[in-house]
Amino acid sequence: MPELPLATEWFEVQRPRLRAVAHRMLGSLGEADDALQEAWLRVDRADTADVENPAAWLTTVVARVCLNMLRSRENRREEPLEAARAPVTGAVVDPEEEALLADSVGLALLVVLDRLTPDERLAFVLHDMFTMPFDEIGTMLEKSPAATRQLASRARRRVRGTPAPEADLPRQRRVVDAYLAATRGGDFDGLLALLHPDVVLRADRSVVPTPEPVRIAGAHPVAKGAMASMGRARFTAAVLVDGRLGLAMLEAGRVRLVLSFTFADGLITEIDVIADRERLRETEVAVLDEPVVS
Repeated sequence: MPELPLATEWFEVQRPRLRAVAHRMLGSLGEADDALQEAWLRVDRADTADVENPAAWLTTVVARVCLNMLRSRENRREEPLEAARAPVTGAVVDPEEEALLADSVGLALLVVLDRLTPDERLAFVLHDMFTMPFDEIGTMLEKSPAATRQLASRARRRVRGTPAPEADLPRQRRVVDAYLAATRGGDFDGLLALLHPDVVLRADRSVVPTPEPVRIAGAHPVAKGAMASMGRARFTAAVLVDGRLGLAMLEAGRVRLVLSFTFADGLITEIDVIADRERLRETEVAVLDEPVVS
């Protein structure tokens, strides 16, 4: 059996780390594997005679592929998410593996990363998560180290967010966590106990989709509708939505929809569901727990 070229040997040794980089950059396991395949082709054709640090060089190759994919994604924001579900390679992505990997990173963090620009995301992921120096990141972005540092700083502020002042925020957080747990577990009675009897759910036309916005009133109808989203709840995380407690659902590495909650006396009284792409772009989403990175 012929020996592998040195560059591809480096790649195989570094593959787990490179896959982690790609997954955090893209948020989707299918797209991460596509990025690795494209990066492998580039590595296989590259002249590596002058490469002094194989790990850093391979990270740069993968990051550049991911940056191109993110910029392409940014230009196609209006396309339906269904068009982005299938990996380009046709590889089958195991939902169980996707969920476990997302949980290991933090679903809320992946949700918020989708809100960053491609350049912000690259700077934040490579520096804050993989400790790459700003001068190396800046070379990829064709920016100075100082400008790259500013990108990462801006991304960090957007990731962490600032919650609106609420006297009962911890109690509300427990309600949101319980709502998500009940939805994931199919616990109808548990979900019902979190809803005010006169709770109102409003969803824009892109959620179903429907010709007109949806309005559902009453605890039983709202809980029944929530139970229909059990499968999607696995990729849903508690976040801040415009500074208020809410949930966001990730699909194919992108935010599909967000829910914003209103509370009274420890119960959920209103749920606003946003899926319209324009409204999502205008909605600020941030992680709840700090610190996000060490």
